[in-house]
Amino acid sequence: MTLSLPQPPLTQQDGDSLRPEALPRAAVPGLYVHIPFCFHKCHYCDFYSITRQTPERMARYVDLILREADLWTTGKGPTVRPRTVFFGGGTPTLLPLDQMRRLIGGLRDRFDFSDLQEWTTEANPATVDEAYCQMLRESGIDRISFGAQSFDRSELASLERHHDPDDVPRSLEFARRAGFERLNVDLIYALPEQSLESWSRSLESAIALGLSHLSCYGLTYESNTPIAVKKRLGLLTPAVESLELRMLHHTRARLRDAGLPAYEISNYARPGQECRHNLLYWTGGNYVGLGPSAASHVEGTRFRNRPHLGEWERAIESGPMPAIDVESLSPRQRAGELVMLELRLARGVSFAGFAERTGQDARALFADQLDQLSRARLIEVTPENFALTDTGIDVADAIAAEFL
Repeated sequence: MTLSLPQPPLTQQDGDSLRPEALPRAAVPGLYVHIPFCFHKCHYCDFYSITRQTPERMARYVDLILREADLWTTGKGPTVRPRTVFFGGGTPTLLPLDQMRRLIGGLRDRFDFSDLQEWTTEANPATVDEAYCQMLRESGIDRISFGAQSFDRSELASLERHHDPDDVPRSLEFARRAGFERLNVDLIYALPEQSLESWSRSLESAIALGLSHLSCYGLTYESNTPIAVKKRLGLLTPAVESLELRMLHHTRARLRDAGLPAYEISNYARPGQECRHNLLYWTGGNYVGLGPSAASHVEGTRFRNRPHLGEWERAIESGPMPAIDVESLSPRQRAGELVMLELRLARGVSFAGFAERTGQDARALFADQLDQLSRARLIEVTPENFALTDTGIDVADAIAAEFL
């Protein structure tokens, strides 16, 4: 289940005073670029996005993303040498083909990509054609994540998704013709009025596509989204918790049988096809985010960019980083967050890896939690690691909160 995690207290700073040279001189292997353009705002989505943008505004956005990237190339502070890159949104593939090509080339001109292992872009199934996919592949992107969400037309309508189920296999065929082998599809379950049978049909449709990776998320009602407002007003009936759990259990078992075991609570992949960029997040790694609302983390300091395109543009044009909500975690807070993140992984938390990353012994630091949770059979503790049990996965967020 997806629950709200209590956040630990943090030391917060004024974002206007932040400069890259004030951050640790650490290696940063992750690069995220937020492309906020959408042709329609889906009513369950709380990611920052805007609609009805002109080609001129998109070209200006690319100019300013590259100016923001320049802030990280001065030789002071962290060294951004991407092993993984992720274009998220919004809908990145709404960028016109020539502007997307210019963005990719501009990033390559600014950063050292000699260690690159994976470059992902998200895409709406209705926004790519074969020429666009060909350009992406020729430019070095090797992974596409398509937001299918459902293969049921009525469910897509309830989510206000503006694509047809047939767009998904068509877009995947475009990508495969262009040379893409690493492809993902996102699905959402526990939708209003959705049955286990309907969810199972969508899951089978996705399995039939022969993908190497699937992401399956339970619907969350984020505050101030239209779907959350409808829920508060009684205009829809959310799925009951017991049904959502049955959907989760069915998904884990069915995808395991299909050769796509869960490697994270919401993510399933053939061995070796895990999303490396997201693994960087789930193991507490360093990453820099470019674009409005993008988040960054460097050795315990984290912040996000201004979550408004105009404010972000003005900040970039005036010179300083567009950072807000700058937070510095103590060693104890970093240790707790590392457990919170790594518990999402099927492999769990390695005692040796934890000690190497934090300089602390998890057995001593979390002795009470490990004892109580293992006796409740919510986690399994071995001499090498501890991980969620099948029962623990049902309440994963509540368990993770015990370590914060």
